[in-house]
Amino acid sequence: MNKRMILYIQGAILLIEAAIMVLPIAAALIYREPSGIWFFYTALAAAIIGFAAMKLAKPRSKTIYAKEGLIAVAAGWIVLSLVGALPFTLSGEIPIYLDAVFEMISGFTTTGSSILPNVEALSRCMLLWRSFSHWLGGMGILVFMLAIVKMEGGQGIHLLRAESPGPTVGKMVPRMVDSSKILYSIYLALTLVQLIFYLAGGMPLFDSLCNAFATAGTGGFAIKADSFAGYSAYAQTVTTVFMALFGVNFSIYFFLLQKKFDLALKNTELRWYVGIILTSIAIITANILPMYPSFHAAVHHAAFSVSSVITTTGFCTENFDLWPEFSRVILAFLMIVGASAGSTGGGLKVSRLVILIRAAQVEVRRLIHPRTVKVMRIDGKVVGQDTVRAVSGYFILYVLISLLSILLVSLDGFDGSTTITAVLATFNNIGPGLKLVGPTGNFGIFSPVAKYILMFDMLAGRLELYPILLLFTPSVWKKH
Repeated sequence: MNKRMILYIQGAILLIEAAIMVLPIAAALIYREPSGIWFFYTALAAAIIGFAAMKLAKPRSKTIYAKEGLIAVAAGWIVLSLVGALPFTLSGEIPIYLDAVFEMISGFTTTGSSILPNVEALSRCMLLWRSFSHWLGGMGILVFMLAIVKMEGGQGIHLLRAESPGPTVGKMVPRMVDSSKILYSIYLALTLVQLIFYLAGGMPLFDSLCNAFATAGTGGFAIKADSFAGYSAYAQTVTTVFMALFGVNFSIYFFLLQKKFDLALKNTELRWYVGIILTSIAIITANILPMYPSFHAAVHHAAFSVSSVITTTGFCTENFDLWPEFSRVILAFLMIVGASAGSTGGGLKVSRLVILIRAAQVEVRRLIHPRTVKVMRIDGKVVGQDTVRAVSGYFILYVLISLLSILLVSLDGFDGSTTITAVLATFNNIGPGLKLVGPTGNFGIFSPVAKYILMFDMLAGRLELYPILLLFTPSVWKKH
């Protein structure tokens, strides 16, 4: 194992984190907030340590393989969160460091589950840092690094694969650096377009920046106590649309830029994603219609909630915990399904759902016609057995970790809806759950042990299980 390269990457991550703390420092200067000084001290310390790590651990070879890639990514996200939490605790705005780390892991993993009972008590520089953590974590810190740092022999694919959501990861163009630049260019462009729409609707610049960052990363950290309920119907509609857009596989946008409209529009995952959204909106609208004064209001809130939950953003315009049980079950289903692979959304991913359903269909047909050779095709391409096995293995691990987490968190003694949806909300990087962790609640109610479990779930969910599991596997670190 190339341990020096792993440490070298951690140093690079610290330097990047130090650099991006310029944003909350600037906010603190503009709004004259003394708490901003702690970002300066943290950035300075991170830069010194990062520079030292890169110098002392500079490897003879920068080549990195699959195992190192997984470990480097998992360790990087933990380091990122531990350092990012320091300004909150040093300033006293989140006095308990464990809570600050929970908030930052929730931020960088784009979960949006908060321990804060009153988010509006935070200074603006802290609010901006929370929201920007979503934006950076949405596309991935290692993807950002790959956009500016060239890896030897194109081995950066191992970092991209470890950090990118979905059953398969491919390069848009032959060179990894170029692929990463394309991803971030599309990401930045969509964020800027959303920002312009917010400003055009009269939303203040600070609110526009925070909400655009949180929407783009599908994180959902709100800067208001009522999440998005207090904003105009226009702002809510813009957010509904962009949450759904950021839940689309970014390769679709690449196809559109290349004018390959057939590849984009005929994409199976995109069709399923849109179909699930529209069907869920229609069903929930019909179910909640008696609760609202008009059909338009019911559609509006149903569309916002569906787009928010399936993309794992977590913004709210209504307390959907007060909706009928049928609607809440649908939302719980959407929590699990999640957005598209290759998007900033979390969850199981629509592509995995499609593969699992198609695999089940193949097995049923095989039982009926044992001698017939059945081949699974998606978008005209044969889905190999390796991919099917990988998806099946992922699903088994997903279920096992979910059940174990629910069992352990239940030791806190809260009701079943609170416990189960708290795990689903963190593991699928959604944000709010139901009951005590619903849109009007927070995760500060849990014990330290439960918080550690939920933090593990957030990291495991964002990093697709394997990197974080490998990090805690003793045999990986043994010398052979």
